[in-house]
Amino acid sequence: MLRCPECSAEIDVDEDEVEEGEILSCPECECELEVSQTHPVALNPISDDIEEEDDEEDEEDADDDEDDVDEDGELLEDEDEEDSDEDDEEDE
Repeated sequence: MLRCPECSAEIDVDEDEVEEGEILSCPECECELEVSQTHPVALNPISDDIEEEDDEEDEEDADDDEDDVDEDGELLEDEDEEDSDEDDEEDE
């Protein structure tokens, strides 16, 4: 008998028939669990938080890209690029 690592509820699964990578659901908390090893069987919760964090990072990246455009929608040059161009001219 397996137990949910989140709520400790019993999960009625034949331990000899599960495969590594298989996804199970807890009947109590409905958490999705991945079989990470088979002998002995180990379950790891599949976290939705990871997906939410990735979505938040994507939104932040999109916001950063908007800062590189002026009111007319024209792309602005990075200040770092301008500085490196001036440095190149001084070297010559």
